[in-house]
Amino acid sequence: MFSCENRGNTFHGILLIALFSCSAFYIAEVPLVKSLSFSPLIVGIVLGMIYANSLRNHLPETWVPGIKFCTKQILRAGIVLYGFRLTLTQVADVGIPAILIDTIIIAGTIFGGIWLGKGFRLDKDTALMTSIGSAICGAAAVLGAEPVLKCESYKTAIAVSTVVIFGTISMFLYPVMYRTGLLDGLDSIGVAIYTGSTLHEVAHVAGAGNAMDPTDTLGIAGPATITKMIRVMMLAPVLVIMSFVLAGRKTVNSGGKRIKSKITIPWFAFGFVGIICLNSLLQYLFGVETVKEIPLNGTIEYVDTFMLTMAMTALGTETSFDKFKQAGAKPFVFAFLLYVWLLVGGYFLTKYLVPVLM
Repeated sequence: MFSCENRGNTFHGILLIALFSCSAFYIAEVPLVKSLSFSPLIVGIVLGMIYANSLRNHLPETWVPGIKFCTKQILRAGIVLYGFRLTLTQVADVGIPAILIDTIIIAGTIFGGIWLGKGFRLDKDTALMTSIGSAICGAAAVLGAEPVLKCESYKTAIAVSTVVIFGTISMFLYPVMYRTGLLDGLDSIGVAIYTGSTLHEVAHVAGAGNAMDPTDTLGIAGPATITKMIRVMMLAPVLVIMSFVLAGRKTVNSGGKRIKSKITIPWFAFGFVGIICLNSLLQYLFGVETVKEIPLNGTIEYVDTFMLTMAMTALGTETSFDKFKQAGAKPFVFAFLLYVWLLVGGYFLTKYLVPVLM
């Protein structure tokens, strides 16, 4: 990929994706886009898909390795650096109820998704990617699972699109439910745990929490975000378990022969956990209350977001709308049923378990 004769062309591919990512950052700051809480990651994959279905055929094939580099190496590095947003003290802030609800939601969504996917006769990769995205942290979880699952890019794009659609709906729906009294069966901490354990993206949780409790005087916005961050932390063990479960799965090699896939240890997941531990240590050493007060944390978070945006954009450039047509409506109906489980099942779990555990 980076041999002397290919180095220049590879960098051209990386530079192309970097330019698209810069555009994604700019568009994400547009007031309308910002009001919808569409992160640069989401804007990036949309730009990549537009490019894939318009000018992609004019891209020199020699640039493709650079795009592949963004979907693999840069993606893994971005997931590792994502750990700088988290600390172990965040877990202690919300306690056992949030951890238990998060665990049940994640396990229920993934196992329920696998079972539901079989009933729908949905492609196994698409079903698993969508389930992981719905269960943990939306697009970032899908990106983290992609190197372990080793599925086609269009399946990743389908999974991302479903979690973005239903996550965005929830971001507007939850505040409406709260204001109209539909969540009156929960106290403030219950609403926070319910929001953090069932919404798809971190941005969705932040948006919904802020709409319900703009100044965090009710104790909803902060605990909701922390509950969500605990779900994000669970990405690492899920990826490790997934790598062992999928080890004996039959796959088709380049020669068309069915072979058993080997264990793919997601080392970047261990890096992710290591960074969380390092960040926790830095928080203690600097004596600060929040992650954002740690020196250079904001800069690292910005760089990390840019790297993840590059990965999303690169995945988008390999996604044709024809693939969506081939997949049909099944993935979206499947994602909708997972969404109903999160919306309804998450409510009753929170309502009846949290008071017992507090």
